[in-house]
Amino acid sequence: MKQEQAQLSLGKDKISKLMLKFSIPCVLSLLVSALYNIVDQIFIGNSELSALGNAATGVVFPIFIIAQAFAWCYGDGCAAYLNICQGKNDTKNATKAIGTGIVVTFVSALVLMAIFFPLKVQLLTLFGASKNSIGYAIEYFNIILGFFPIYMLSNMMNAVVRADGSPTWSMISMLAGAITNIILDPVFIFGTKWGMLGAALATVIGQVVSFVITLVYFFRTKTFKLNIKSFIPSFKAFKGALQLGASSFITQMTIVIISLACNILLAKYGAMSHYGVDIPIAIIGIESKVFTVVINLVVGIVLGCQPIISYNMGAKNYDRVKKLYKNILLLTAAIGLISTLLFELVPRAFVGMFGAPTNIPNPDDYWTFGEKTFRIFLSLVTFTCIIKMTSIFFQAVGKPIRAIVSSMIRDIVCFIPLIIIYPATLGGVEAILYAAPSADFLAMIVAVALTVPFFKSLKNSPEEEKNEAVLKPSKNGVIVTIAREHGSLGKQIGKLVADRLKIPFYYKEMTALAAQESGLDKEFISDINANSPAMLHSLYLSTDVIQQAVVAQDKVIRKIADNGSCVIVGRAADYVLRDYKNVVRIFIYAPEEYKIKSVTEIYGDSFEEAKKNVRRADEARASYYKNISELTWGDRRNYELMIDSSIGVDASVNTICSYLKNNENHKSEK
Repeated sequence: MKQEQAQLSLGKDKISKLMLKFSIPCVLSLLVSALYNIVDQIFIGNSELSALGNAATGVVFPIFIIAQAFAWCYGDGCAAYLNICQGKNDTKNATKAIGTGIVVTFVSALVLMAIFFPLKVQLLTLFGASKNSIGYAIEYFNIILGFFPIYMLSNMMNAVVRADGSPTWSMISMLAGAITNIILDPVFIFGTKWGMLGAALATVIGQVVSFVITLVYFFRTKTFKLNIKSFIPSFKAFKGALQLGASSFITQMTIVIISLACNILLAKYGAMSHYGVDIPIAIIGIESKVFTVVINLVVGIVLGCQPIISYNMGAKNYDRVKKLYKNILLLTAAIGLISTLLFELVPRAFVGMFGAPTNIPNPDDYWTFGEKTFRIFLSLVTFTCIIKMTSIFFQAVGKPIRAIVSSMIRDIVCFIPLIIIYPATLGGVEAILYAAPSADFLAMIVAVALTVPFFKSLKNSPEEEKNEAVLKPSKNGVIVTIAREHGSLGKQIGKLVADRLKIPFYYKEMTALAAQESGLDKEFISDINANSPAMLHSLYLSTDVIQQAVVAQDKVIRKIADNGSCVIVGRAADYVLRDYKNVVRIFIYAPEEYKIKSVTEIYGDSFEEAKKNVRRADEARASYYKNISELTWGDRRNYELMIDSSIGVDASVNTICSYLKNNENHKSEK
């Protein structure tokens, strides 16, 4: 009941109040995370390690991101899967997925260690280490790599802690680790004069502190309990979590690709210039850390607002969706503009935070390149922030294609080709700096082109009389679930079976009941499959707004079954009610010609339209079923009875009723 009330408040409470409540914890968590990346570099830059030390941490940074990509994929996936299972009261699969996720994270860390350690020189050189910085980079990397299991498990498990309803505990864990790192950095770098070794030890000890605090939580979880059996890998359950975490993996690996391409080209063209290799690598490392703080502010705001956006989108509260976007956009633009102003006016202040160059031959070039980087490379950082915000917003409203396009267009489609083209055609390492604002400008055009039509399509429908759907009176007895191919006339057959047996029939009524359950719009729930894009069913179905609808729908199906004997058509009811003993699962199919003919007669489609709609609808239903069950839609092993409806509607009804009668008699004889 509390969960339903909390959901309804997302559609009624003041938007500014909701944004503060949901965004502040998310922003703080991401800023604390950014501290891990920035603290070492500040202390290193202000020590005798200076610019070469910063260059060394800059080339190790992508290795962190690779580890983070796997950890976040498993962690975010398990967290999303846990939330879905919470809605379905399915703690069994949740614990299996989380236990498997922990095991897979640990194994992945060992695999990465086994790959990276023997190839560290080649790897760090590939990421831009020079003969001057490679020694520092290896010294730092050896310690960091040795603690990969702790680092990856901490990141993976922290996501699950947040999903279990304890974001404060998660934030405390991260904050404790960051504070430990901040305290130990000056002690180890300046006090004991351990240099890069000291910076690395401070970092990994901070990671251990975070891990221990997170581990303690797993002995006092709220919605799930792990035991020894949970850690026996169950890849069937984990597969669902893996699909949900795929977007996190793609996002992080995109950062790796960008860092790799950028560092390679900076090293190549830097070596040809008076700057040398180390200055561009060190400065871009500083820029990326400062930029991370700015972008994390924006991402924290929009990620925090994601549940509010998703709920109101599903409820078709389009005015609230538009207002949310407007508020988030204004905050994003403000953060971007303030950052731009600071980068343009006082770039040396940001570079200077990371120390003065004392161990390179041309310190003036260091400051010059630093100022140019902040003024040119980050000149359109406001656009970068808006593009990132727009991508996450589209994910929240269940538009994965738009989310992917708006994200990839800047980083992959524009930025990488431009950092290759600009220095080759315009000449020199400084030409690389113009690639970022050019990519931002082009990607911003695309983001606007995607956003404006989307909001024009959001039209509040006139206030309709609400369909006060209620559970129909019934009696104890058989529950018939009917899955059917589009055009097989399964819905009509189900209705006739219900009439023959004098029991309730549920089809559209389910979506009306689910709308009442969740506060979402009944048409939105009804159209889940219809709106699913052909190439990205799984990604579409994994978005928050769709999962809210799926969970509400599943709850209603179980309520209907608990109410008594009935016929339920569609919505993967056979799987939802898999633990019910009095369920007969039926699948109705037909030859393609029969289905096309039925669709043309019922809906007035042309032959080609009907053919296309049949295939699209069946593909969407199969994807929906696979997404929530991990089973194959239409596989005879999942049903007690399969009927080819081309034998005729009456014959199909007679066959079902005869089967139900014989089945009932067989049970009574037992």
